[in-house]
Amino acid sequence: MKNYKQLYIVRHGKSSWEYDNVDDIDRPLKTRGINDAYKMAERLDIRNKYPQEIYSSPATRAMHTSLIFARTLNYPLRNLRVEDILYNGSLKEIMDFIKSIDNSITSVMIFGHNPNFTDLANEFLKEQIDNLPTSGIASLNFKVEKWEDISRKNASTELVDYPKKKFEN
Repeated sequence: MKNYKQLYIVRHGKSSWEYDNVDDIDRPLKTRGINDAYKMAERLDIRNKYPQEIYSSPATRAMHTSLIFARTLNYPLRNLRVEDILYNGSLKEIMDFIKSIDNSITSVMIFGHNPNFTDLANEFLKEQIDNLPTSGIASLNFKVEKWEDISRKNASTELVDYPKKKFEN
């Protein structure tokens, strides 16, 4: 469908705080974070949901999560893009990034962090969420031709899913 854009907002998996003297950007995933990322990616695969483009924050935990999703969804790893704005950008800067995506792309998955990713999801969700949990996904559809036109008015929620939620295919 040409008049349609799809955005997957994915929060990175559960990260580890056990390492002293490791910068925030370099914190790795915990075993639970790895397992949850596989679980959530497999749920998208079962639903036949495959992004056309994947963008990740440069933080280790976000990149690792995005790699798990990419491998599970058979997305070419050479096409995965790292965007600094998804790590340290404001909500407005992240929104501007999304709205600047090439309009030939219809489906985008982004990996990043809270609180911005919960706030970003709530920009479009009709039913607000308190928190996008780690490895959580908010999938939104927009009836628009251009990314710059996405808004709550033309958004519909496809799914909000997270590891502890019962899976519904």
